[in-house]
Order: sequence, then C-alpha cells, then structure tokens
Amino acid sequence: MGRLLFILFFSVLSLFAAPPQLPQSPTIPTVDLTLTAPTEPGDLVTTLNIVVVLTLLVLAPSLILMATSFARILVVLAFLRTAMGTQQSPPTQLLVSFALILTFFIMEPVAKEGYNQGIAPYIAKEIPYDEAFLRASQPFKDFMIRNTRPKDLALFYRIRNIENPQSAQDVPLSIALPAFIISEMKTAFQIGFLLYLPFLVIDMVISSILMAMGMMMLPPTMISLPFKILVFILVDGFNLLTMNLVQSFR
Repeated sequence: MGRLLFILFFSVLSLFAAPPQLPQSPTIPTVDLTLTAPTEPGDLVTTLNIVVVLTLLVLAPSLILMATSFARILVVLAFLRTAMGTQQSPPTQLLVSFALILTFFIMEPVAKEGYNQGIAPYIAKEIPYDEAFLRASQPFKDFMIRNTRPKDLALFYRIRNIENPQSAQDVPLSIALPAFIISEMKTAFQIGFLLYLPFLVIDMVISSILMAMGMMMLPPTMISLPFKILVFILVDGFNLLTMNLVQSFR
C-alpha cells in the first residue's frame, strides 16, 4: 500500500510539474462496443471470467464489510446513539466513518496475512489465481470462525443437511459467512442491551422526580438528555466503548 501511494503521489506531482503538450489537431478516440459470438471454447471461458470478475467487483464492498468487524461496530454505535436519545448526533456519516476506521485497525493483521499468503505469491507468478484466492481468503475465514458461535455454524449445516466438519479448515465460506453474520448481529444486540441499561435508569429516575414534583407537562427526555451526556463524558464513554469493542474480537 505504501509503494502504491508513493507511485501515485509522484505520478500526480509529475503531471503538475510538466503538463502534457496537446497536439495541434487532436484526434478523438473511438470506442468499439460490438459483440461477437465466440469462435473457440477459450473465448467463451475468457468472457465468463470477465463477467465473474465484474460481478465480484460489484459485490466486493458488501462482502468485505460483512466478513469483517464492521457490522458489529456499526450496530453498537447505532444502539448507543438511540440509548442516549441524541437524535441525529453524532450523524450517521460520522458513525459509519468511525466504524470503518476501527474495522481497518482490527482487520489490518488479517489483511496483511492474506496478502502475504495469497496476493504476493500471485503477483510474483508463483501460484495460480484460484490457489491465490484460497490462500488470501483463509485468514478471513479463520477470523470469522473464531468469532462465530458453534451453534450458528451448526444451524447452516443442518439446513444444508450435511455432516459436521472435522476441523475449522473444512468449513466452506458459503457456511462461514452467513453464520458469522448472524453471530455478529446477536453479539451486537447483547452489547446494545447493556448500553441501554444505565441510560434507562437515568430516564426512570428523572421521570420519577418530575412526577413527584408535579411537573407532568415537562417532557422527561428534555431533562434527562443533559444528564446522560454528562454521565457518558465523566466515565469517558468513547474510550471504554472502543476498548471493549476491539477486545471483543478474538
């Protein structure tokens, strides 16, 4: 990644330092979009490979986000905002960006391992692309299985009506990914429930005080919101939440 940024930086710098000279009579390139039937089996295989690659490029962002720690972090942050009752503060864009940053921090060792095992040998033309995919995806599959409950893995094995695997290496991605997703959602909801409890206590206390004072027309949320923000700041909530979220991943 550092080499790529280095090359891009100097490429852009060279464009600004020496702008290219346009010819006196520039020619407009033409684009040929004609489709021809394959004449040989190899042409059909090449076309299908291109279609598969384009499909993976479209689905890659969703698959990458669902196969990492992003889902759990984002759901927990959404629960935190709802429990505090701050409406749209922090904004959704900020929560998503924060979840992405934490995801990069958590998944960096996994991504480096996948690159060293699969991508680097493939670039060096030491292994074919199918073996490169298996090697590069193995660290991500190990990460998902480590953070997935055995009960969730067994659910999809029962749905498929196949025998249980002998080891984690035998679990296919088609089972590891959905099991990991539902396991992450359950863990995120458990953490969200624990986040709700202290703020719920504050709301109940404020409501009881207002009722005892006879102030029925005053909304309790208007009074409890500053106290919830104050308590969250005093306990250094973002520091504690970030530390526990990162440590929750095995």
